[in-house]
Amino acid sequence: MDRETVFRKKIVGVIGGHSCNKKVEQLAQNLGKKLAKVVDYLVCGGLGGVMKAVCKGFKEGGGITIGIIPSYDKDTANPYVDIVIPTGLGLARNVLVVKTADVVIALPGEYGTLSEIAYCLQLGVPIISLKSWNIKGVIKAKTIEEAIDKVKEILKL
Repeated sequence: MDRETVFRKKIVGVIGGHSCNKKVEQLAQNLGKKLAKVVDYLVCGGLGGVMKAVCKGFKEGGGITIGIIPSYDKDTANPYVDIVIPTGLGLARNVLVVKTADVVIALPGEYGTLSEIAYCLQLGVPIISLKSWNIKGVIKAKTIEEAIDKVKEILKL
């Protein structure tokens, strides 16, 4: 292994709806807490819903969060984002979220989530679906533990 590989920090992306019900919110928060024990950073779209819940859990687990937001206004990021990257790109920022991550986990969401899944598939970023879209090429996980095991396997942790 070369020096760069040894010292490179691992980043997991989590994608999902900008609004969600309590069940998905709890799923995202629990996922975040457990991911913080496995990877160095979490990247997401930095807003509400799944993004807010997973950031909250990741911070509770001791991790550092990155939010790549669609506007130029840093104040639109959720309060659990440590590093806010304002893009002014709207939904086009989804490709930045995907390419920042070493692996992405998709939670329930709508067409924004679907676009990020498509970017993962097109750009070769491993994508795990946890109760999200069922699409050919996406790795399926039924539980948080299974999703984390797949992250560890992909990242060789």
